[in-house]
Amino acid sequence: MRFLFVLVILVVIGAGAVEWANAAWNVPGLPAPSGKETVILIPPHSRTHGIAQMLEHKGVLKYGLVFELDLRLRGLADKIKAGEYDIPSQASMGAIAGILVAGKSIQHKLTAAEGLTSDMIWKLVKADPVLVGDAGPVPVEGSLLPETYLFTRGETRAQLLAKMAKAQEKFLNQQWSGRAAGLPLHSLREAVILASIVEKETALPEERRHIAGVFINRLKVGMKLQTDPTIIYGLTKGYPLGRGIRQSEIEGATPYNTYVIAGLPPGPICNPSKDSLAAVLNPQQSDDLFFVATGQGGHVFASTISGQARNVAAYRAFQRQQQAPEQAPQSRQVEPSARVDNPDVSAPDAATPKLPAAKDKVRHKSARHPR
Repeated sequence: MRFLFVLVILVVIGAGAVEWANAAWNVPGLPAPSGKETVILIPPHSRTHGIAQMLEHKGVLKYGLVFELDLRLRGLADKIKAGEYDIPSQASMGAIAGILVAGKSIQHKLTAAEGLTSDMIWKLVKADPVLVGDAGPVPVEGSLLPETYLFTRGETRAQLLAKMAKAQEKFLNQQWSGRAAGLPLHSLREAVILASIVEKETALPEERRHIAGVFINRLKVGMKLQTDPTIIYGLTKGYPLGRGIRQSEIEGATPYNTYVIAGLPPGPICNPSKDSLAAVLNPQQSDDLFFVATGQGGHVFASTISGQARNVAAYRAFQRQQQAPEQAPQSRQVEPSARVDNPDVSAPDAATPKLPAAKDKVRHKSARHPR
């Protein structure tokens, strides 16, 4: 009889505890110890009891055992996902469980800016304090897509770099299938190489198709590309030169110097943006073979040497207006973006408008050389 009485008491107590736990499920919880939320990290393979005790220790819950009991009663104990979470101040047990079961982890981000080299991006990934694991070797130049990437705590550095490479491969394959006819580009790699040059030549997205068209026209007629960023890459692997380009470097025979070599350099000089990749595969149609900076952020284009000479003269007139009387004319200046503009060299002969033939070895210089 006494045993039956004790059993009834236990049942009543248990039922009361269950009822109390149910009632507490949606009651506002504790205020955050500081700020408007509390960040918690649930490692993979955590047990329900350990999670509940950690939440109590962090000041998110008042009674961890009650939370654990409720999770088990509702069949949620094995549905909590590992991750890093923001728990709002005064969140109820029900709201906390909803966050943990849905796996709404904090999203961290890393931006790989357009025009960075693979080494630069690799160093950003390597230095990120949230990512884990070894970054592995530096990816192949030009193989990563510049974007802002989201990731959760616990993702590895190698995984994020692989995500960047996969994103570039996917975008490039989409663009390649819809490329313009008659391009002098025979592979995806050649498209990336030219896109990397376009990327470093202009910061204006609206100019990229036009500049790409100039380089496409040059490749078609056998003219050297003669683009300054390729000189810098041959000297510094894409890091800022920190000074003007010397005449000896313009004439220097590095594998990347497009003032010396014919056609494309052996590889990309940076990781080009989506805009630049799209531009080289669908360039603007024109007869232009030259361009020169305006001095005001953009470029002006020409199809003949005489037209380029006029544009160069206009640029130099603008440059003289901007210089104080006591300032000596400066040779080619390196901008902070590592783009190089406007060497102070002789303008092309305006009286010789014939375009160079494919085998012509003569270089007609302009303010950006014969672009």
